[in-house]
Amino acid sequence: MEMGLERLPMGSGATVTAVNTAPALKNRLERFGMVPGTRVVPRYRSCDGTVTAVEFRGTVVALRTRDLRDIRVTRP
Repeated sequence: MEMGLERLPMGSGATVTAVNTAPALKNRLERFGMVPGTRVVPRYRSCDGTVTAVEFRGTVVALRTRDLRDIRVTRP
């Protein structure tokens, strides 16, 4: 089932199917290695829920939670 990364429970893994964010953010994420087929795991969410730390390819990146809905993932 495909969903936005913001819906994935903390600590659950999924596979990226598409990165449909703004071009500048998409470019940055691609440089870090977030491309379709990449395994991602949300690790931490801020107290107010506006920022989420996501781990992929040995890197942890903090992203605005609202941007995560544009990163599509599937769970096995």
